[in-house]
Amino acid sequence: MQSEPINILTIQFANEISQREIPLFRGAVLKSMGNNANLLFHNHTGKDTFRYAYPLIQYKRIKGKASLVCIGEAANIVGQFLASCNGTLKIGEREVEFNTSRVLPARLFVQTWENLFSYHISYWLPLNSKNYQLYQDTNGLVERTVLLENILKGNLLSMLKGLDIHIEKDLLLKITQLSEPYILYNKGVGMTVFNADFMCNLTIPNNVGVGKNASIGYGVVHLNRKETT
Repeated sequence: MQSEPINILTIQFANEISQREIPLFRGAVLKSMGNNANLLFHNHTGKDTFRYAYPLIQYKRIKGKASLVCIGEAANIVGQFLASCNGTLKIGEREVEFNTSRVLPARLFVQTWENLFSYHISYWLPLNSKNYQLYQDTNGLVERTVLLENILKGNLLSMLKGLDIHIEKDLLLKITQLSEPYILYNKGVGMTVFNADFMCNLTIPNNVGVGKNASIGYGVVHLNRKETT
């Protein structure tokens, strides 16, 4: 079992943003802190180098509102932004007065269990340049679903590695409902996005992101309000 629970701090603002504005929200937060932003806010270790690890500060749109999800040690440093922000952020070309709506602290044991939990994942980007062609070459809905299940399992294992969490039981996962893929654009680049319901024996914190672009509102997981098995 996981010996220690992880801290998760969710800060939800009163301001509504669109999905495509999440990167602008991230940029506005970073700009408000100038050059003093902690590494975890931006994951850049240098001008052209990156912290290739699971993002501990994630920029979100939760129930339509701009939000920050801070995980583990990041829950202790988010005050840096709150202290530096004068209440106004520039989202693209518009200046917006930002007001905090809710601050939700939580502690959660992220571990595997005997039973399965029902989750939904939205704006999930499972396909990269390597496995996109594999997906295209895979015939049949069942075969494609199995491929996506393995990718999602890998995304969750990468999250666990990034959080330094070691699980005792094998990770079990089954996609139960899958949307048709659709295209979203980020910086002019089209990305193939899925939404899915899945069952898994892992406790996953609400609103955390997994997979590609998890720091800017993609691959967002939340618990379905359904019975577990």
